[in-house]
Amino acid sequence: MIETETFDVIIVGAGMAGATAAAHLAPDHRVALVEAEEAAGYHSTGRSAAIFILNYGPPDVRALTGLSRSFFDQPPPGFAEHPLIRRRPVLFLAPSDQTAALDKMLAEVEGLEPIEIEAARAMVPALKPNYAVAAAIEEDDFDIDVASLHQGFLRILTAHGGALALRSRAARIERRAGVWEVDTTSGTVFRARLLINAAGAWGDEVARLAGIAPLGLTPCRRTGVIVDPAPYQTEQWPLINDVDHSWYVRPEARTRLMVSPADETPVEAQDIQPDELDIAIAIDRMQQALEIPVRRVERAWAGLRTFTPDRSLAIGWDGAEESFFWCVGQGGYGIQTAPAVGRLVANLITGRDPGPVHRVLAAIDPRRFSAAGSKGRTAAA
Repeated sequence: MIETETFDVIIVGAGMAGATAAAHLAPDHRVALVEAEEAAGYHSTGRSAAIFILNYGPPDVRALTGLSRSFFDQPPPGFAEHPLIRRRPVLFLAPSDQTAALDKMLAEVEGLEPIEIEAARAMVPALKPNYAVAAAIEEDDFDIDVASLHQGFLRILTAHGGALALRSRAARIERRAGVWEVDTTSGTVFRARLLINAAGAWGDEVARLAGIAPLGLTPCRRTGVIVDPAPYQTEQWPLINDVDHSWYVRPEARTRLMVSPADETPVEAQDIQPDELDIAIAIDRMQQALEIPVRRVERAWAGLRTFTPDRSLAIGWDGAEESFFWCVGQGGYGIQTAPAVGRLVANLITGRDPGPVHRVLAAIDPRRFSAAGSKGRTAAA
């Protein structure tokens, strides 16, 4: 038997983007958060490296990251049982061919300071003597408890009467008489005047299903492996990477290291698995810099980072359909920008002043990719 439920807003995708949008809209709208998988955040959200780096990504990302900081420092009362963050500086190492890039970074960003190589070695005793000729550190960064952050937003949704519909893949999306209908594999048809596409790597697929022109999103594989760094005690190490971001390592679960080749291999949207070559590259690049023997890889996984054609975010109304809203293209920045993005989605949909985010609206407007990009849009009540 087909069941039909009516809401003010349907959000497709219950990862971090969909959850934050839902939480910020739920106090004023009846929201349905529709998710294909058995668990919310199964793909990119659940496989994130989970660190806040202020000077990471294009200018629009850095602005939204900075505007999210206060939320991480002081989330709403009852949002999570434990603090969401733990201090973790980020160390940038520059081999001789990356010194110009390091100088450029130091000149362009705030909060990044040069340090002597010996100071870097004091923090990371495994650093090989001949790897880097210069270094810099960003002190004011931190690990993020992604699971607590995600669940906190989902709790806000349900506390305000919103619906989280798992195992509900969209099979048909159609707009009839000014109302969107999302027919799902669970047997429920969700109806609402507004539809938000927060489907991550599946964002263009959802758009096509709804009869909307895709943006040209590119899902990319990112690989992570867990190794035992013995004899080193790494819990207090910073996140370590080279200036060109061709590899990085970060402490994991107190006694382990996560190693990544910082890969971005274009792939089809899927339940992505790690590639053996990427695992080998991760270990090789790490061992060029750090004197850490790797006897075995304890665990390996891969996640998806999805980019727009210009690698900035896509948040806003579609250029041709005034009731279709995009919240996609987060790349590797979706966790650290989540609080500001959620506020922005709610502000744009309700017509409230977006505040300081206003300066990046043109950079993230999805209409920049369409011929209808100049079309205006009034706020929805």
